[in-house]
Amino acid sequence: MARTQLYLVRHGEQDPAPGHAADGGLSHLGREQADRLGRRLRKVPFSAIHHSPLARAAQTADIVAGHLPHVPRHDCDHLADRTPVPSVGQRGRYPDRWLAWLDGVPDDERDEDAKALQAAVAHFGVVGDNDRHELLITHNFVIGWFVRHMLDAPIWRWIGLNQAHCAITIAQWDSDRPPTLVSFNDTGHL
Repeated sequence: MARTQLYLVRHGEQDPAPGHAADGGLSHLGREQADRLGRRLRKVPFSAIHHSPLARAAQTADIVAGHLPHVPRHDCDHLADRTPVPSVGQRGRYPDRWLAWLDGVPDDERDEDAKALQAAVAHFGVVGDNDRHELLITHNFVIGWFVRHMLDAPIWRWIGLNQAHCAITIAQWDSDRPPTLVSFNDTGHL
């Protein structure tokens, strides 16, 4: 039986300084969170570190990679900051209370009907011939979508699944059973 474990991690805290770029890097606390995360994960036999192209995720990956020096890392568009929004025909699948908020999602973050996020789950959530551990450093709603998928929850249920900065969520696929959520929002190292 082969197994895939994805360690889904939200980037460290972004620098909140006034006037700081929307794609800004990590705050001092964010760098400390990433260092603690790296120390926590240094014994996991990762085959790769994938991270969102945004600076806060790339910087988190750089710090974590210092504790995993032989693990290759790269940016991955599957992990970009995305917000699933329903198309006109799918709005009825979301509670009315969320529709106005979803209508305000910026164009560059919109993922209509979660097509890109579904592709991310299909890309990473596969089982090969051998066990695989991969680290995915991404954003809150991306992790929320993976968790919603793992639990086979309603399409809108990613809303409110809030991940702490540098917390660990583990999603597992086995060759002989449905996917499993092993842990969610583990902050024991922080």
